[in-house]
Amino acid sequence: MSLVRRATAEDAEEVLRLRQVMIDSVSSGKSAKGVTDWHTESLPTLRARLADPDGDFAAFVAGHPERPGALAALAAGTVDYRIGRTGNPHGLVGQVFSVATDPDVRRRGYARACMEELLVWLRERGAGHVLLNASPDAEPLYASLGFTRDSDPSMRLLL
Repeated sequence: MSLVRRATAEDAEEVLRLRQVMIDSVSSGKSAKGVTDWHTESLPTLRARLADPDGDFAAFVAGHPERPGALAALAAGTVDYRIGRTGNPHGLVGQVFSVATDPDVRRRGYARACMEELLVWLRERGAGHVLLNASPDAEPLYASLGFTRDSDPSMRLLL
């Protein structure tokens, strides 16, 4: 049996817990750290997305070795369409936005295994390339998987 599997709707609460672990790890000292009031509102949407095996969203998880029913790690992402271009004529782009490992089982290869499965899924879906934001601590993992730094001039508007 494989260490990693695709998350299902039944995993939604644990997926949110690990997403919060990721948010907390990159939000040191910021107001978002430890804030979980959004989980209740997010849970039904996440369950629906995890229940759709043909959708453009997937999460891959590894079970926690010491806590039955808990997850050790998570890698989640989507396939988005953008108008094609050189190198990606079909315009399909993978976006990885949530990779986390439970603090008590870090450095055991769980996040790598989840990322590898997510990358297989993204390739199978036809993504021409994959984007992600990397924390300094996670950059070595992504670099070992072939990711490189991009000078993307991203901007954000909150709606």
